[in-house]
Amino acid sequence: MMNTVCLLSTTYFGPVQYYAKLYAYPEVWMEAHEHYVKQTYRNRCLIASPSGVQALTVPVVKPGTDKCLMKDIRISDHGNWRHLHWNALETAYRNSPFFEYYADDFLPFYTQKWDFLFDFNEAIRAKVCELIDLHPKVLPTASYGVINGMNSVDSAVGYVEYAVDDFREKISPKVPSAMDKGFVSNSYYQVFREKHGFLPNLSVVDLLFNMGPEAVLVLRDSVI
Repeated sequence: MMNTVCLLSTTYFGPVQYYAKLYAYPEVWMEAHEHYVKQTYRNRCLIASPSGVQALTVPVVKPGTDKCLMKDIRISDHGNWRHLHWNALETAYRNSPFFEYYADDFLPFYTQKWDFLFDFNEAIRAKVCELIDLHPKVLPTASYGVINGMNSVDSAVGYVEYAVDDFREKISPKVPSAMDKGFVSNSYYQVFREKHGFLPNLSVVDLLFNMGPEAVLVLRDSVI
């Protein structure tokens, strides 16, 4: 048997490119055992504000070691960030076509407390997939491994070979999405497009608040 799976790092309201992978692959392995890395989508998302692209960053408790596993990273309550993030989303998207439609789905992420960033991110990812009507099989990794494209597993259904497409480092604010040969950033309506032009590969919240149920069509057309 041969399956092709996608290997992803967890994200805080990941970009369109990230959710295009969740659309394209029926099975996804979510990396839980990598070392936490700063200034990535693991705790940062990008939205379109009135002044341009704005980064929203979830503060984390400083790990006691430089090699803390992602699954063990705790969220900090520093700086009243939940209130600030929600206000930023309201300011950016209150005039978008679908902000009121989805606001009640997202507000609990800013009124309830999660201890661990990985759990918080995965709750967000599950909710976004539900709203977009995506149904990938998502499994957390059991250990960290360097993926070389092919892995074999002796499972309950027999010996299974997996072709693994590894995007853990490829979907990053530091890596232009144009380098991903399986993704194209298709334009869609954005509230501030006349002011800033189309801003590609922003957080999935930008796609949802602007396009609503048609978000899945944008993801479909983003997959090459």
